[in-house]
Formats: sequence, C-alpha cells, structure tokens
Amino acid sequence: MSDARPQINETIQKSNRRLAVVCVGFFVGMIGMAYAAVPLYDMFCRVTGYNGTTQRVEQYSQTVLDKEITVRFDANIANGLGWDFKPKQREVTLKIGETIQVAYEATNITSRPLGGRATFNVTPQAAGAYFMKVECFCFTDNVLQPGETMEMPVVFYVDPEIVGVEELKNINALTLSYTFFPMSGEKPEVSSAAPIKSNTDADTSFGG
Repeated sequence: MSDARPQINETIQKSNRRLAVVCVGFFVGMIGMAYAAVPLYDMFCRVTGYNGTTQRVEQYSQTVLDKEITVRFDANIANGLGWDFKPKQREVTLKIGETIQVAYEATNITSRPLGGRATFNVTPQAAGAYFMKVECFCFTDNVLQPGETMEMPVVFYVDPEIVGVEELKNINALTLSYTFFPMSGEKPEVSSAAPIKSNTDADTSFGG
C-alpha cells in the first residue's frame, strides 16, 4: 500500500504539469490570435473587397469598355491630426477599364511635424472588389513638416468585370473615400471629443 501512494502522487503531478502546459499554450495561442486578427481581417478585406476595401494591383487593365462611370472623391481628417486634406478635383468621369491619375492635397497646419496614415473605402461597398489601385499615397505612412503641403496621387481603374455583377452592372457612380488618422505615438492636436472632419469642397477642374 505504501509503495502505491508515491506512484499515485507522481501520476497526479505529471497530469497537473501536462494540464499546466496545455493551459499556457492555449493562453499564448489566444494572445497570438488577437495580434493576428487585425492584419488577417485587413488581408481578408483587401482580397475580397469586403466593407468597400479597394484592391491593389501592379499592372494596368488590358481592356477598356465603351461605358463610362463617374468616381467622386471624399476626404476626411480624424480627431487629433492637424492637417487640411482635400481632393484636388471633386469627381472624374472615365471609361470602365481606363487607367487614370487624380490627386489629393494635404497641408500640415500646425507648428510641428505630424505623421498620418490613411484608411480608405469605396461606396457602394460591393464595388470595392472592382476598384483597382495601381499607385496610392495610402500604401505608406506620410509625414508633413510644419506648413508643408504635399500632393498625393492616386492611379486607378475600375475593373471591367464589374459589368458582369448583377447588383453593379447598371451602376454609374462610385465614391472613393479617405480618412487620415494620426500615426501611433502622435500627440493629438485637438480634444478627443472632436469628430472626424470632412473636406470635400474641392476645385472642379483637375489639378485646380
């Protein structure tokens, strides 16, 4: 009987150690999943166009349709970023599949350097999967010195496959919207209660 008790205790200790290892592994795994959730969600949106997320491509469209579509441009600044940000033109009409360049303009209206990071989407949201960006300032972070103004080009086209989508085949206008947020670590310039500021009062002529 006395020999059996140490064996039972040793078995219990081994079981407890295995349970502790499993619990620690589960905890570490949950932390890893939490950190991965944001980039995975972002990747999912970019691949599928979910939530109006536009697509990034490296080549121009090889097909241009004899059908026009109007793209309107929207600009917003989130709380805490002391920039003025606007499209240089309010809208443009192009043929589906035609590659075109437009531009936004940002000015740092504060007395210190400020960095911004842009988020973007297209409405209607279902059209995001067919809005193809070749070049965009939103692919990188941007830092402006006090009083500096930067022109921010966007090169894009609307994928001709959009006409084969039942809910989008008769669409004649899209809106491309950007919102700039302060980069991590930036000290807010205004109260946290301030709302996102929209600026879509742009010149109607390209480059105006």
